[in-house]
Amino acid sequence: MSITSGSVHGAVELVRIDDARVGQRIDNFLMTHAKGVPPSRLYRVLRRGEVRVNKGRVKPSYRLQQGDLVRIPPLRIGLSATSGRPLQDRLRHLLSAVLYEDERLIALNKPSGMAVHGGSGLSWGLIEAMRALRPELPELELVHRLDRETSGCLLLGKRRSILHELHRLIRDRAMKKRYLALLAGHLEHRDQWVDAPLSKNQLRSGERVVRIDPRAGKPARTLFRSRCRLGDFTLAEVELVTGRTHQIRVHAAHLGAPVASDEKYGDAEANRRLRRLGLDRLFLHASALVVPLSYRDRPLVIKAPLPQELEAVIDALGEKRWASN
Repeated sequence: MSITSGSVHGAVELVRIDDARVGQRIDNFLMTHAKGVPPSRLYRVLRRGEVRVNKGRVKPSYRLQQGDLVRIPPLRIGLSATSGRPLQDRLRHLLSAVLYEDERLIALNKPSGMAVHGGSGLSWGLIEAMRALRPELPELELVHRLDRETSGCLLLGKRRSILHELHRLIRDRAMKKRYLALLAGHLEHRDQWVDAPLSKNQLRSGERVVRIDPRAGKPARTLFRSRCRLGDFTLAEVELVTGRTHQIRVHAAHLGAPVASDEKYGDAEANRRLRRLGLDRLFLHASALVVPLSYRDRPLVIKAPLPQELEAVIDALGEKRWASN
């Protein structure tokens, strides 16, 4: 069925969830089911409770279960469905950002500044752009997420079966995620563990922040490993044991060495110094993933090189003092 600007995408729909959709987030299900509808519209009907699962309201993060009955309201498609399409230069950039691809998954080097999906005022993100680039992959989904400001390794699953396997690996903490971060300060030890529960909070302004909360927070564990000192800064390799929102940024600030150019949790004076050196983005890069896949004899190792603009900042900071064992 072709849908023109201003038309209505069907009437009220009732969709029964089968095995192929079990475990999928409701927001991702809607984006696949109602192609052409701007993500901002889908998130709006979710917030308003117009989408119902088993007659109840759900959050965008709700994961579908076998036999769930999803009520989808009429979805009007306006001009934003076409005007919100990814710009062609961004599409071309993503074509050159593929780090690895096989018959089941794609690994991308996500650029800083690009959200992984639409919503919160954005009509499209990386996943919508990739679906536009690869229309032959109707089940393409995000395996995990990166903050908009963070660059580096990001996995997309081509099939529901691989999504189930990868989500299990994440739950079992079998997938290794490594990052490179420039910290405004020094670590007390070469290997510095942070084990501090995190909770999400919303300020009166509507801004979302994450805080350490020993009573109500979810478990969060991070390893910071100092690679070298650069004057008052430290280049660190970071390994996530858990994967909470803003985890590295909040844990780094907790150590007294926040991530460079972090406007939310960082050091304002250090950020001003780094802007003078040309740093205009968060210095946090997902540098490597190690993934033990059932269909491979050895774990898949994916690496994303440090972007040139971050390499330039390291060079501008001067002589390196390498950390000793």
